[in-house]
Amino acid sequence: MRLEYFQMVDRVASLDGEAIVVESTIPDASPVFEGHFPGYPLMPGVLLVETMAQASGWLLLKLMDFERMPFLMGVKEAKFRSFVGPSTPVTVHAKRIHDGSGYAVTQARIEAAGKRICDAELTLRIMDFPAPELAAAMRNRGKELGLA
Repeated sequence: MRLEYFQMVDRVASLDGEAIVVESTIPDASPVFEGHFPGYPLMPGVLLVETMAQASGWLLLKLMDFERMPFLMGVKEAKFRSFVGPSTPVTVHAKRIHDGSGYAVTQARIEAAGKRICDAELTLRIMDFPAPELAAAMRNRGKELGLA
């Protein structure tokens, strides 16, 4: 198994109240595309869900002033409407629709060239950071993305 760094968000385009918009570009080349699929590379659906979860996570981190960490716990109503391949710029929208009892729920979607690619409702558990190194890394990455 080969795993790459799971940094799915390139930059935060906007943050408005309970909603965030992030932008990313599917890389030109990745070992993921060697098997998914040879001769017809497509971004795997599970990585699109991960991208929506990360956008949601960045929103929640900012709303909580980076004091607690959201972890993906559930995915509901995930729908895939189209495919995305290498070099495709995508826009990810996420908004918080519920917060309480240690959980937050977001609605998220990915678009490419104004066309909806996928969407889902995501449940994230809100917890204390399990390690100070993780808290520091998230704050640093948040600054890089424009959430400072």
